[in-house]
Amino acid sequence: MLHLRVVSPADVTDQVCAALRDRPGVAHLAVLRGVAVQPEGDMVEADVARECVDDLLADLSALGVDHTGGITLEPLDTVLSDAADAAEEAAPGDGQDAVVWDELVTRTGEDSRLSGAFLAFLTIACLLAAIGAVTNSPVTVIGAMVLGPEFGPLAAVSVGIVLRRRDLARRGAVALGIGFLAAMVVTGLATLLFDGLGLMNSADLDSLDQVDFIYEVGWFSLIVALLAGAAGMLSLTSARSSALVGVFISIATVPAAAFASVAAVEGRWTEAGLSVAQLLINIVGVVVAASAVLYGARRKGRPGPDRPLSEG
Repeated sequence: MLHLRVVSPADVTDQVCAALRDRPGVAHLAVLRGVAVQPEGDMVEADVARECVDDLLADLSALGVDHTGGITLEPLDTVLSDAADAAEEAAPGDGQDAVVWDELVTRTGEDSRLSGAFLAFLTIACLLAAIGAVTNSPVTVIGAMVLGPEFGPLAAVSVGIVLRRRDLARRGAVALGIGFLAAMVVTGLATLLFDGLGLMNSADLDSLDQVDFIYEVGWFSLIVALLAGAAGMLSLTSARSSALVGVFISIATVPAAAFASVAAVEGRWTEAGLSVAQLLINIVGVVVAASAVLYGARRKGRPGPDRPLSEG
């Protein structure tokens, strides 16, 4: 279940309470009159079954509470209550299959922000992947794949496409474009430094039997990207974030970007070109599959929120 908290203007509180009472899947409804200070108003709280949240948010938004007050949601890990059990039983559908569109848009919007932390994580991941490739160490490459933050922007692009949210798709595309470009430039400069210090040379790239999957492009590259994109979006929409680790390990975006830089600096243009192709195939495959999963979910529910993303 999710804990819902609504800051409501006093003249709208009764309508908010009515919306909650009339909705199956709601338990522990509480009203605190006059406790909200900024903005002024009342506080309404309830525990809501996940499968009811999306329609309930639509009702509350129709009352304008998202503009005149505020709506927050928090996941509940443990709820011991007969009333909560009854509410979940009364709620239609399965909570694991329910998509909370507002939650999805907010999460992907935050994860796709082009920030200093995002650039740092992506750059460090590319550097690790480059070192792992040069040293023929698949463990280091896998570690870099887990560290890479690129799935957030990829998911944002998919959500933006399906919901026709240009702001979200644009934010994800900008983060991917600038992020990978910056990380690849830094990786290229690091390769020059390693060459200058005698830590590596072009001959080190002749036998990479443990990490050659980075630049070996084939049908399975696309198939793996499609499966990873579908699994990643299912993980986001079903609130099973633990599955994302497997997704990170499956897509070869970070290693491909890193090795493209290394190979280009070393004059290995064939490997560099194949690595770029691997990068593009993974990006396209993830976005296509994630969009397909979302499109199927969207046909069952409401169109999704249209509020602009926060730039803060």
